[in-house]
Order: sequence, then C-alpha cells, then structure tokens
Amino acid sequence: MPSPSAPLKIGTRGSPLALAQAHETRDRLMAAFALPEAAFAIVAIKTTGDRVQDRPLKEIGGKGLFTREIEEALAGGAIDIAVHSMKDMPTLQPAGLTLGCYLPREDVRDAFVSPGFAALADLPPDATVGSSSLRRRAQLAHRRPDLKLVEFRGNVQTRMRKLDEGVAAATFLAMAGLNRLGMAHVARSAIAPEDMLPAVAQGAIGIERREGDARAEAMLAAIHDRATGERLAAERAYLLTLDGSCQTPIAGLAVHDGGGLWLRGEILRPDGSDVIRGERRCAVADAAVAGDDLARELLAQAPKGFFD
Repeated sequence: MPSPSAPLKIGTRGSPLALAQAHETRDRLMAAFALPEAAFAIVAIKTTGDRVQDRPLKEIGGKGLFTREIEEALAGGAIDIAVHSMKDMPTLQPAGLTLGCYLPREDVRDAFVSPGFAALADLPPDATVGSSSLRRRAQLAHRRPDLKLVEFRGNVQTRMRKLDEGVAAATFLAMAGLNRLGMAHVARSAIAPEDMLPAVAQGAIGIERREGDARAEAMLAAIHDRATGERLAAERAYLLTLDGSCQTPIAGLAVHDGGGLWLRGEILRPDGSDVIRGERRCAVADAAVAGDDLARELLAQAPKGFFD
C-alpha cells in the first residue's frame, strides 16, 4: 500500500477539470483502502494540447494531444497511474500500458452555454457559436446551417471568459465537466442525446496503469465501475473500427437497456451537409462485436471522401 513516505503518484493534466478528476480518483482510493490523503501525490503534466492554444486541434494532430506526455511519464515510472477524460483517449494504448478502470460515468449530455440565450433554438440567424469540437460543429452545421461557427479553444474558465468578451454568442461544454467543477448552473440547457449525440466516452474517467504493476492493478480493481466499462467496451470498439480522431466528426453512446446494451452512432461530413446514423442492441458480452459491426455498417454507407 502507498504511504506518506512513498505516495502513489497520480498523473493528470493541470486544468481545473483534470485536477477535479484526479482528486475524485484519489478520494475513491482513500475510501476504498482507508488511506490518508498524504498517501497520494497529484502530479500535473502539461500536454501538447494544453501548450498549443493558438491553432485548431486538427492542425496539431489527432487523438493523443491530451494524453501523450502523461503516458510517457507513466511508462517511464515518473507516475504510478494516469487519470484521463476518456473522450480524449486513443483507442489503443502504448506498449506496456493498460486501461481497465473506469469511474462511474457522469452526465453524457452536451450543455448549451450562452450569456444571452436560453437554448440553441433561440439563437438568431448568423449568430456566432464557438467550439473546438469538430463533432459539435458538424452537428450544429447540420441542424443550424444559418449559424456562424468559429474555433473556440481553452478550458472551461477560458471559454466562459471568451463568451463574456463577446467572441461568440454561445458555446457547448460537457455537462459532466460542469458537474464535476460544481458549475452546473453555467448550462442554460442540457441537450438530449436524441438531439445531439455525444462524443464517444463523454462523461467517463479512465485510469491507466503499467502492465505488471500488481499494486496499481489491485487498487484500481477496487474502484472500477463495471457498468461504465460495459458501455465503453461497445463505444470504443465502434470508435476503433471508425479509426476516430479529433479530425473526424463521430458521435456514439451506449446505454444499458433491458439487461443488454443499446448503442447508437452517427458519422457526419465535417461541414454538416450529411449524416449517417445507425444503432445496435446486444447482450453485454457482445458489446465489442456490436460496436465493430455498427461502425462497419456506417462506413459501408459513407461515400468516398465522406470525412474530407
């Protein structure tokens, strides 16, 4: 067990939301093993996605922008476990690292945030909406082609400041992040998945460790949420087959339904001009197979150059 003299080092990004997620992980481990706070150390690591704020995500790379440096620290032994927002995680882990612990999933919905409007439908034509998410921008362009969409990067606090400065009339954030920061009041409304299907794994926290680290494996097993793991097995298999990245507009959500899983997915042209949707219902044991199968169905319907 870790101790104040040899604490378990928890790696994370340094944003307020990332730190809140690391603190939740620490608190759950403290409760599970009756350990003091001093038995853990939070190690904040700046990633490429955090350092480069003046360019769109699609220009500086795909998945891994918010995880690479943290995984390098984990592989090198500078930290013992790494806490990630699962919607940022690549579908494959680097050699020697494994991901098998998920905390209970938060609210999966997107939040509409605006100082002047209560809901997306209230935005007038030509209103400016800011978002760094290609998925959200494609979905908005599909639903509201009359809006002006602009790049909008930064953590929650930065984006709120940009709204106050009039850079945009509205933006979208994850309800999960707002809830974890105690900022749910910031959302003017939450958008149902039927109206805006969320990013794959939105609202889920995953904890990565080194393969063969028996202590970390045993500790993380005690806080793993099986229901979240079952849902993500379907969603991440779906994403893997689609080869999803920050540069491709992909949405997907699995929920428990009648003892099994119900997986919905959609892919969009980046300009929102076309969307292809599908769904699968399956037994929990068949989650990964269903995810792969749904992805193949959507890809089969997509014409050449669909994601260009």
